[in-house]
Amino acid sequence: MFAELLKSSYFALFVIVALGFMLGRIKVKGVSLDVSAVIFIALLFGHYGVFIPKELGNFGLVLFIFTIGIQAGPGFFDSFRSKGKSLIIITLLLIGSAALTAVGLKYAFDVETESLVGLIAGALTSTPGLAVAIDSTASPLASIAYGIAYPFGVIGVILFVKLLPKMMRVDLQQEARVLDAQRRSKFPDMQTCLFKVTNEAVVGRSLAELKFSTMTGAIISRMKSEGEITIPMGVTVLKLGDWVQCVGTNDALSQAEVMLGEREEGELPLAETQDIQSLLLTEKRIVGKQIGDLKLHQNFGCTITRVRRSGIDLTPSESLELKFGDKLIVVGEKEGLNGFACMIGNNAKLLSDTDFFPIAMGIVLGVIFGKLNISFGDGMSFSPGLTGGVLIVALVLSAIGKTGPVLWSMSGPSNQLLRQLGLLLFLAEVGTSAGKTLVQTFETSGLQLFGVGAIITLVPMLVAVLVGRWVFKISMLDLLGTITGGMTSTPGLAAADSMVDSNIPSVAYATVYPIAMVFLIIFIQLIAMLVV
Repeated sequence: MFAELLKSSYFALFVIVALGFMLGRIKVKGVSLDVSAVIFIALLFGHYGVFIPKELGNFGLVLFIFTIGIQAGPGFFDSFRSKGKSLIIITLLLIGSAALTAVGLKYAFDVETESLVGLIAGALTSTPGLAVAIDSTASPLASIAYGIAYPFGVIGVILFVKLLPKMMRVDLQQEARVLDAQRRSKFPDMQTCLFKVTNEAVVGRSLAELKFSTMTGAIISRMKSEGEITIPMGVTVLKLGDWVQCVGTNDALSQAEVMLGEREEGELPLAETQDIQSLLLTEKRIVGKQIGDLKLHQNFGCTITRVRRSGIDLTPSESLELKFGDKLIVVGEKEGLNGFACMIGNNAKLLSDTDFFPIAMGIVLGVIFGKLNISFGDGMSFSPGLTGGVLIVALVLSAIGKTGPVLWSMSGPSNQLLRQLGLLLFLAEVGTSAGKTLVQTFETSGLQLFGVGAIITLVPMLVAVLVGRWVFKISMLDLLGTITGGMTSTPGLAAADSMVDSNIPSVAYATVYPIAMVFLIIFIQLIAMLVV
């Protein structure tokens, strides 16, 4: 009966996924295959004749690649603008050296191109790379080679990360203390402080006239004048002896002290008609607007004192552009706060809801773009292909963020769910397809392919160490994050994180991962097209 049921693709699919997750959760000395275990189960089932339709795999592929691009888009472009040229250069050298090593080994050991691109993806533990390798070659050899190279790709990176600090004689904890202090200074904590107006130079002048927020960088949340607590506006005039409560960084508060006068202990209470609320920006019409565009004082009689985004408190300057999901700390009259909350949405449920129109439209545009054939003359042409087209469009749309009423973004849980679903469908299909020729391929060249994959794993990491440590002289923590991000190795990052109580490796990983993922896809496509 079970054999009959396995002939139904939907039943076989879920059996493969279930067994894959069971295998993926098995840990050997802290190392597990995680979701990639699905492809190993699928290879086994494929060997015994189980079949998953190709269209189901393609559906999973475009869903997986699109969600990857949507997630990586802002980070990808931000990395070029602000995250450090040296880390990006190291990452490009890492991916480039992996590709060059692979091409060199191809000619040295006569490895087929279809297997070679799979080895690169497996050696760098890149499932998107595997997707592109299969899409570019239309060969089961790519997924078989991926399965051969993947185990050392996982274990090799973990061992390298664990041993490198000891071999370099670096005290990670000491480095962490120094670098954490440096990095915190880039995003200083927001604090609250109370001032008494004693500077006669500002007495009798309005806040707008003084350009208080512009000059100091601080925000006045409320003030007490002649015994009355109010939410100040631009026309509010300062009087001698007024009490002013400000929010800002240490530097901003120091500037406010120079302008206002004495710094005092304590905090002003709220009047009965006033309140402080934490409000979520979930109204699409407000996304992309600057705080100054909202005219909060005039319309609602309230003030934004903090903007919390991705775990960081930002100073709510007039020019700060608001993003979907921003948490706004607002003080003001209760009636005005209620009106402002309605205007910006403040609907937590919308953070987890999924609008499928941007997903469907984005994938449609990606598939169309992937079909374009770009000619370079002399008979040379380039087509992004299915994966390249979908990925490029997703990256661009995610970076744009919003087009009219359409938000090209997804909540974290929604993205994770759809990405996981797409990945499982894709792995199950390609695994069963490749399983038909698994034994034959492994018998003829399995050991050789494993050795080639191991070299492709090790060489880029050694290049990254040499360039990163001795040319760019970056810290060991940044280097560990860059190596794991460049190798697209989440288990490697977990190993680095377990060695030190710091988020520095994670920051570096997040910086370079989108770059590594995109350029690995490009290199695999180029090798599949040009290397024969």
